[in-house]
Amino acid sequence: MAEAAEFVIGARASCSDGFCGELSRVILDPADRTVTHLVIEPKHRGEPGRLVPIDLAGTSAGEISLSCTLAEFGRLDAADDTEFVDSGGAGDVPSPTGLPPMGIPHRLVAVTHDVVPLGEAEMRRGEPVHALDGEIGRVEGFAVDPGDHRVTHVLLQEGHLWGRKEVAIPISAVTGMADGVRLNLTKQQVEDLPPPG
Repeated sequence: MAEAAEFVIGARASCSDGFCGELSRVILDPADRTVTHLVIEPKHRGEPGRLVPIDLAGTSAGEISLSCTLAEFGRLDAADDTEFVDSGGAGDVPSPTGLPPMGIPHRLVAVTHDVVPLGEAEMRRGEPVHALDGEIGRVEGFAVDPGDHRVTHVLLQEGHLWGRKEVAIPISAVTGMADGVRLNLTKQQVEDLPPPG
């Protein structure tokens, strides 16, 4: 098996012809525990994040390299969906005609939702990781088998646990990924895990 690729949330991402942004979310298929997409937020914050199929991504020296150009990256599906909703305005007092009162404008408010493919789940940096006896840390990223894109380990943020710099929890210890990551291990069993590498 090839060495696992580590996708650390917040890592820089580059296309074949230049820097394109940073990893903000990881999209997973919870049924078979594979990574399906990475969400890369562009370098220009006014642009929407992009859903990058995992087949286009690799890692090297802590950075993510995408096998596409910046132009191709810009044509990938948006990772956010924005809609404008009527805030009601005018004190939300209905008029007898059903029309907004004259001279009192309604305000439109932009509401943005994350795009997550049907049946999949998203993980962001900082999601809680729960052992059987309490929270032990926060998600930093995932180690992924580059051959089949299955998650091999959940990476915890630095400095969260017993002064260790890095903790990698085997995916076999994960019992669920709703409202954070849930483990079938105690805090002591996590402490006893060998260091990654």
